[in-house]
Amino acid sequence: MKLHIDSMTCGGCARSVTATVKDVDPAATIDIDLAGKTVQIQSSHPATDFIEALDAAGFPPAQQD
Repeated sequence: MKLHIDSMTCGGCARSVTATVKDVDPAATIDIDLAGKTVQIQSSHPATDFIEALDAAGFPPAQQD
């Protein structure tokens, strides 16, 4: 799944987003594009798990695909 996170503006934000994703699924594969403010997540968990966790962490995402 690809999520757009408008509030992800720096390396610290990217690390927080990564940590939040890994809290949901430690086996997830994550690819962050800080310039594009997107995160690509490969996981067997449903997208809603990540969306809810990121929202609670202060990084509300919009699902792109």
